[in-house]
Amino acid sequence: MKPFISFLFFITIVFCAQAQKYKSFKRSPKGDTLNAITQDDKKIGKWVIHVDELRGEPGYEEEGVYSTKGEKDGVWRKYNLQGDIIGVENYKNGGKDGIQQYFTPLGDLVREESWKGYDPENPYDTIPIYGTGSGEILDYKIVKAEPYSVKHGEWKFYDPSTGELIKKEEYNLNVLVVPKPKTEEPVVTKKREVPKTAEMLEWEKKNSGKKKALREGRTGL
Repeated sequence: MKPFISFLFFITIVFCAQAQKYKSFKRSPKGDTLNAITQDDKKIGKWVIHVDELRGEPGYEEEGVYSTKGEKDGVWRKYNLQGDIIGVENYKNGGKDGIQQYFTPLGDLVREESWKGYDPENPYDTIPIYGTGSGEILDYKIVKAEPYSVKHGEWKFYDPSTGELIKKEEYNLNVLVVPKPKTEEPVVTKKREVPKTAEMLEWEKKNSGKKKALREGRTGL
C-alpha cells in the first residue's frame, strides 16, 4: 500500500510542477504532456491539432513539435479524420523549409513541394531579375528576407494511380521560373560517300605523293 501512496504523491508533485510551468496542457493516453502553453502564452513541446470540416473543406489533424520560441519545428504529420496520413511537412523557425510531401488516403504520392524558410542568421536574399517572357536572368537584386516561407526549388506533381511524374515547376524565392524556349539544333547532313572503282583506286595509287596530280577523264593512268 505504501508504494502506491508514494507513487500517487510523486504524480501529484509532478502535476503541480507542470501546472506552475504551463498555463494549460493535456495528457495523452500514454501520460505524455500535449498541447502545452507556457505562462507567456507560447505553444511548446508535442502538439496534436484537430481541425473540423468547414465550408466543404475536409477536416484534418496534425501533430508535431513547437520549439521553445513557440514556433513549429522539425517534421509535422497531417492526417485526415479517418486517420490516414495525407502529408509530411518540414518546418524551421515556424515556416515550411525543405521538401513537403502530400498523399492520397491510400498512401499514393500526389505532390512534392520545395520551400525555403526564413533564416534569422541571413536576413537578406539575392533574387534574380528575369527578362519578360523568357527564362533569361538579366540581373540580381539584394532584398531583405521576409520572416515567412517562400516557394523555392522544384515542385513535382504525380499521377497517384501510376506514380508517373506528370508535371514539374521550378521556383526561385516565390518566382516561377519560366523555362527557356528550346532552340532547334541545325540539321547536319553528312556527305554521302561514293564507292571508289578499281580504276579510281589505281589512279590514286600511281599519283600518291604528287602535289599537282590531275585526274583525266580516262582510265589507265
